[in-house]
Amino acid sequence: MGKYMLKKAPHTPAHLLLDHAAYFITSAIYQKRPLLKSDAVKQHLLDTIRACLTEKNWQLNHWVILDNHYHLLLTSDKGDDMPGIFRKIHGLSARFIQAQGPCELPVWWNYRDYCPRDEKDYYIRLNYLLNNPLKHGYVTNLADYPHSSFHLTLKTLGRNALAQQFTQHPEYKNLHLAED
Repeated sequence: MGKYMLKKAPHTPAHLLLDHAAYFITSAIYQKRPLLKSDAVKQHLLDTIRACLTEKNWQLNHWVILDNHYHLLLTSDKGDDMPGIFRKIHGLSARFIQAQGPCELPVWWNYRDYCPRDEKDYYIRLNYLLNNPLKHGYVTNLADYPHSSFHLTLKTLGRNALAQQFTQHPEYKNLHLAED
């Protein structure tokens, strides 16, 4: 494993900053307001996430954007770039959201990061992310939710392999996140 650092600040979660590591990220709108409800805002957020990650050579592996929060699975380049990346994502997207109409501040609450311990832990988080629209009642079929990497994952793996992934790692059903 490359260099690492644990960054702590008052009133925010600690962040473990690792180079070349997988990260599961969760971030929520302050007070769970549905500020990401429109397709345009969701697309802007995804475009902003992609641009900010690409700028720092991070890889976006999987994502889901719901009306009041999002989850990402990423691969880091330099771990200590993480705070700046999310500060920029949240700053740019907050300005876009505010431009859509009146919006109380703050827009975003903190983000939380988690490094999966092993391959099994990674797949539990991935299944949780992909299943999130179903969990929150947005759809009854994951293929009907457009703001997720589910479609790309289905296309890449195929239906049988993806179904097997969910079957082999059912623990995602028991995963509870405070921000979700």
